[in-house]
Amino acid sequence: MKIAISATGKTNEDLLDMRFGRCEYFQIHDTEKGEFTILENKGQNATGGAGIASSNQLIDEKVDVIITGNLGPNAFGLIQKAQIKAYGCGNININLVLKKYKDGELEEIKISGPQNH
Repeated sequence: MKIAISATGKTNEDLLDMRFGRCEYFQIHDTEKGEFTILENKGQNATGGAGIASSNQLIDEKVDVIITGNLGPNAFGLIQKAQIKAYGCGNININLVLKKYKDGELEEIKISGPQNH
């Protein structure tokens, strides 16, 4: 399983970034291989459509789960259509995010957040 987390940095000690489309990095944790990779978010500097660019990047990576703060309507729609589960989490370090996910403590994102401009 591949889990994508919106992150403020490149290590497990860095924090989850509450902004999906504008986060600096995505950490992709592969639970089967026990490894993770870092992707620079293609949407972070977009003048518009940051959530769409970010969603498409993670769809292309074939992730199974996304953990972030919130998702705007465009990102939410794309992720839902791709059948990727999305979970919300607070601004805590990535190690704790993964533990909370593993322990079933994260709430699934079932509705989008507000449109951002």
